Amino acid sequence: MMLPDDLLEEIFLRLPPGEPACLVRAYLASKFWLGLLSGARFHSRYREFHGAPPMLGFVYALSSYTQTKVDKPIPRFVSTTEFAARVPDDDLAMAALTTDYIALDCHHGRVLLGDRKHNPLVVWDPMAGCLTKMQALKGQSRTSAAAVLCAVTGCDHCACHHGPFQVFFFGMSVHGAHCVIHLSVFSSETLGWSEPQTCLGLDLDDAAFIKPAPSVAIQGALYFMQGSFEDDHITGFLKYGLGSNCLSLIDAPPMRGSLIIGANTLMAMEDDSLGFAQVKRLTIYLWSRHMGSDGVASWTQPRIIDLKNLLPIQNPSGRIKLIGSLEGSDIIFVTTDLGIYELNLKSLHWKKLWGKKDVWCLFPCMSFPSPQERMISCDAAH
Repeated sequence: MMLPDDLLEEIFLRLPPGEPACLVRAYLASKFWLGLLSGARFHSRYREFHGAPPMLGFVYALSSYTQTKVDKPIPRFVSTTEFAARVPDDDLAMAALTTDYIALDCHHGRVLLGDRKHNPLVVWDPMAGCLTKMQALKGQSRTSAAAVLCAVTGCDHCACHHGPFQVFFFGMSVHGAHCVIHLSVFSSETLGWSEPQTCLGLDLDDAAFIKPAPSVAIQGALYFMQGSFEDDHITGFLKYGLGSNCLSLIDAPPMRGSLIIGANTLMAMEDDSLGFAQVKRLTIYLWSRHMGSDGVASWTQPRIIDLKNLLPIQNPSGRIKLIGSLEGSDIIFVTTDLGIYELNLKSLHWKKLWGKKDVWCLFPCMSFPSPQERMISCDAAH
């Protein structure tokens, strides 16, 4: 007896998005199911039903950006599902994915790559295997930050990695006792960079150094960590409004102890607010920033989480580090003596992702692959 189409859809809608092989098996069961599940209607309903796109894997940067040679020309993509990243077929494109390149950012299903030799930046789509190599940008430096974002207004960013994108590059220059932050924007539609524009001028005492840590995108704004030129301490945050084209400073919350890189991470919380997590010994302090009735945003008192009896390893010999977060959730990524873990700050559930522990930054790759991309990636994974 054949089940009605509507009932079949309701069943298939509940297949987990983080396990693309489940839908692939359904595609291959019959031509009828393939036609039903590969249609635009089901794909749209599937994304709407599950909300935020799943994390298919992540890219990362090693401590101190040290480079090691590997056999495959993939820029450190680690799958967390039955998903295999795709690389371009031509030799020139594959050469751009050598280990000289490090991950700088990952948003909306795309990975932004750069290196320390001032070579052109590269945007890579792990699902489609497409690569966009940008022209060299003058003024590129180690003290700069960059982000890649979907360029479609009003997009839900669930499966937009095929569409147009923009790359935002924040460079810095020092003039005596002052420093200037300037912005250049790359468009995939024009395949060119905009002229650099001055965004913010500061005294060096204000420590406007953008730290090499994952940025977060919330409600039409990008947030970066800001720190000292002299050491690894965080002094605040930089906010760039995508609509207003304005860069501003945000004070850090009144933290406990020093704000050292690796001991904290920015977060885009589940309620769409800006979050900040800090670890001190075996305690996590979780802050969030909300707009008050007076129209002024401020940090809330922190939620304090004692990890002593929650850690997957007792009496860790090394310092616990926070290396990133999963946007739109209360999940952070933590390194311990046993490797990299995903920690849900609501349920306090730990999930091991990888055994490597000398990772500086982790950038999750989130998207709903198309039916064709699911089948290709699952074939490659096996």
